[in-house]
Amino acid sequence: MDKKIFRLALPNIITNITVPLLGMIDIAVAGRLGSAVYIGAIALGANIFNMIYWNFGFLRMSSSGFASQAYGARDFSESMNVFIRSLAIGVGIGFLIILLQYPIGELAFKLIKSGPDSVHHVKTYFRIVIWGAPAVLGMYAFKGWFIGMQNARIPMVIAILNNVLNIILSVGFVFGLGMRIEGIALGTILSQVISFIVAAVLWQKYYGRLRKYVRKDTIWNRHAIREYFRVNRDIFVRTFLLTLVTTFFTFASSGMGDTILAVNALLMQFFMLFSYFMDGFAYAGEALTGRYIGSKNKSMLRHMIKRIFFWGLMVCLLAMTVYTLFPDLILRLLTNDSLIIAQTKDYMFWTLLIPIAGFAAFLWDGIFIGATASAEMRNAMIIASIIFFVSYFLLIPVWGNNALWFSFIIYLAARGITLTFMARKTFKYEKV
Repeated sequence: MDKKIFRLALPNIITNITVPLLGMIDIAVAGRLGSAVYIGAIALGANIFNMIYWNFGFLRMSSSGFASQAYGARDFSESMNVFIRSLAIGVGIGFLIILLQYPIGELAFKLIKSGPDSVHHVKTYFRIVIWGAPAVLGMYAFKGWFIGMQNARIPMVIAILNNVLNIILSVGFVFGLGMRIEGIALGTILSQVISFIVAAVLWQKYYGRLRKYVRKDTIWNRHAIREYFRVNRDIFVRTFLLTLVTTFFTFASSGMGDTILAVNALLMQFFMLFSYFMDGFAYAGEALTGRYIGSKNKSMLRHMIKRIFFWGLMVCLLAMTVYTLFPDLILRLLTNDSLIIAQTKDYMFWTLLIPIAGFAAFLWDGIFIGATASAEMRNAMIIASIIFFVSYFLLIPVWGNNALWFSFIIYLAARGITLTFMARKTFKYEKV
């Protein structure tokens, strides 16, 4: 079982580690433009797109869950149905976002509480990167389907290509051509479009033969579509609340001044670094859970859950060790601003709590996605989000930025604890 887990987890970890590295490079590039305003602008711009795209994370999640169950049942017609539905809906939503970019942007800009310079740079970033929406959401469908088909290598290749291109182009535009925020934005959109095209080429090369299983009369079957949107509705609510909490975190930071905004942007890179490691195991959980449910193999499902939690705990302990021993090294990779680094150290202890508070939530999310048990995920997120906002508004008057971080930590813990209790009923066993 460990071999199966790592065969899926390791490529996803390699895939995911390039994502926080990309965020770190963007922050590092912005951190050398001469002002903390640029760091904050990149953080805000990235969070606006997280706010938009994460709400459509159901395209990847449901694609993975349904495809893995079809794979376990050896139903390739249904596997193709899942792929076509997800890709068509993803690209379609992407073009709709482009059409609605002005009202979406204006709504997002009104939430920004920092100064006019920061808002100006965020607008510049947004107006360029928004044109990559169809490619981004199309990639969600590709990635989820590949994972569902137990193939983590193709998403790894595509993600590495996307992020390496993004880094090279952004650095080239900024330091080679003398651009600023515009250069980082152009690097982002060009890498997204190129990666989408490569994903389509790789799909044709390795899975084009599955086109013979397409049954046009079943792709948009009423019952299948009802089930598809039931799961996606629940995941949408769950993802909307996740995005709301994460986005609120950044916008609340912006209300505390440009320095705290920059500090929290740096500290969130510690969370993102951990989360993308842990997501590698969560994606393995998605693929294997769907596979064993599709093949009706309950004993293997239970065994897989136990092993994946063991390895998740090992990653948690490793992250806490690294954050304890090498905080200065990580911070200096992100910025050379000594004032920001000094301010950040006042809040570094919160990063040590992120792994232990959050690892169970990540793993259960993957397992529940593979089972398409979306209602449980939705309910757990509702409970955790309420806890976050109640804690924040009660504590912020007396504890400042520490209140924001404390609320975020207990929000992570609440998700994991709630899903652990729900899992006992969902998967019919007593304990992990």
